[in-house]
Amino acid sequence: MQVYASTAVKMRVQRGYIGPRIRVEVKERTDWLEFKFDLKEISEKEIQRLMASIEEKRKFYRIPGGNLVSLETPEYQALSSFIIDMGIDADTMEEVIRVPLIKGMQMIDSLEQSDLVEPGEKFAKLMKNLHNPENLQLDSPIPLEGVLRDYQKVGFRWFQLLSKYKFGGILADDMGLGKTLQSIAFIESVLSDVRTRHLPILIVCPASLLYNWKNELEKFTPHIQTQVIDGNKTKRTDLWKQSTHVDVIITSYPTLRMDTELYRNRLFYTLFLDEAQAFKNPLTKTAKAVKLIRAEHRFALTGTPIENALDELWSIFHVVFPELLPGRRAFSELSRENIAKRVRPFILRRMKQDVLKELPNKTETMLYSELQIEQKALYAAYLAELKQDALKHLKKGELQRNRIRILAGLTRLRQLCCHPALFVEGYKGSSAKFEQLMELLEECRISGRRVLIFSQFTQMLGIIRRQLIREGIPYFYLDGQTPSEERVALCDRFNNGEGNLFLISLKAGGTGLNLTGADTVVLYDLWWNPAVEQQAADRAHRMGQENEVHIIRLIAKGTIEEKITQLQYKKKSLIDEVIHSGQDALSAMTEEDIKEILMIE
Repeated sequence: MQVYASTAVKMRVQRGYIGPRIRVEVKERTDWLEFKFDLKEISEKEIQRLMASIEEKRKFYRIPGGNLVSLETPEYQALSSFIIDMGIDADTMEEVIRVPLIKGMQMIDSLEQSDLVEPGEKFAKLMKNLHNPENLQLDSPIPLEGVLRDYQKVGFRWFQLLSKYKFGGILADDMGLGKTLQSIAFIESVLSDVRTRHLPILIVCPASLLYNWKNELEKFTPHIQTQVIDGNKTKRTDLWKQSTHVDVIITSYPTLRMDTELYRNRLFYTLFLDEAQAFKNPLTKTAKAVKLIRAEHRFALTGTPIENALDELWSIFHVVFPELLPGRRAFSELSRENIAKRVRPFILRRMKQDVLKELPNKTETMLYSELQIEQKALYAAYLAELKQDALKHLKKGELQRNRIRILAGLTRLRQLCCHPALFVEGYKGSSAKFEQLMELLEECRISGRRVLIFSQFTQMLGIIRRQLIREGIPYFYLDGQTPSEERVALCDRFNNGEGNLFLISLKAGGTGLNLTGADTVVLYDLWWNPAVEQQAADRAHRMGQENEVHIIRLIAKGTIEEKITQLQYKKKSLIDEVIHSGQDALSAMTEEDIKEILMIE
């Protein structure tokens, strides 16, 4: 049936919204929101009648003066939903309603769409800060202020704001912008509370980054007590028992999966989930393991919060801020615009081009890996043999005559750090550094990075090549056998945008190449002469380079690679003190240097 209304009737139907609005304010307890009806000079009695009509699901309400008000407008429908959700009836209309902040934020989403919300001063400030963190002003001091760049200070303040209101969030800065450093600044800011309450910080990351976190914490905040939990079951259990009074516990996703029972009943002050794409599938054991962790504050760190589908974003928020989004099925029915509106205040993402003025032209990162079990056994055996040999010659004062033999032994140890298959016949295992490289290349692929990989050992490049072929990943390759004309042609093709990966031997590519098409340089094995590393890095970091260049050094933890790195940093002037008269660094090493590298007292 259709009803036709005359002009006179139409004029009596008022479609403009004249009902109450809802004032929203953050109360003294910052984890609660207060909703209060603003009656806009409408009499209480009239409001009660209006409410009764809404409860009865009527289509119209007659206001004094005879006009009919449509109750089917978006405003009244939103008001009706709010009344039902809050359990309000006409008799409780005047009461102030207080709800937990997170639940209140969900309700505001629909109320804002209908223009029903009138934000109070504190609530308006909170929403402004969430949407514009670069303008965020908080009273407390900034730790590491002399170290943090301006955009990193914004990230730290953002962490502070979210933690104040018990919100979770994702720091999704581009690769190389210092997500770890911003996290350490936050850890430093809450350290006194962590110690007072005996609630440690928990950091979960890929196994390849365990010691990267530990080293960064020791570098910037050496007073913070950290405990890495790794190794076999017995060792992990012992380390867990020793972690009672530490400030920060660091473990890996694979280890956490095995140790769920240890973590299940412990409360943490803050949980940092690094490379959070590790649990992008909510059905995996990793996702289920991190979901079980109890923490007052939860933050995810990832340069790739969405790799293939929006569902991956839901999976991360399901762990760090589960109240923000509906269930997985309901989430799949939300529009992209709706999802963006909900999650945007709780994702902080800066790209290099956005903060380029903040950055130096080149950033450098050291990534540490722990030798795999079989690899470690081989390394320990060769190290013991070389120590005995070196000690014998040092005692006899015959170091100079036996230098070549000792240096060859050091090279063998370096090769074991890279991959034992470089000289151990029949070796069937893998290498921690090699596995770390493949993970890094996958991250670079997803991020659209263009990468140069340098190694002194062409055999190592051969191992990498074979794996790339197996995975169907295209690459360019250049070593000492590459004709000079072909070198130029390969470089031109790469710089013109063809391919994203270039494998180069140090001897062939350390000088004379212009590869400004790259923005990432991976130094696979450590060179004793840091000037050689510099030359390799300068293949990309030179005139014509428009992008900031990220230099990544891969270092095997607990090996001579780490000792050499420490030795280099200990020297105040590396070029003057270690490299003399253009000699190779190994040739110029003193007896004390070799003792330190081999850990000989």
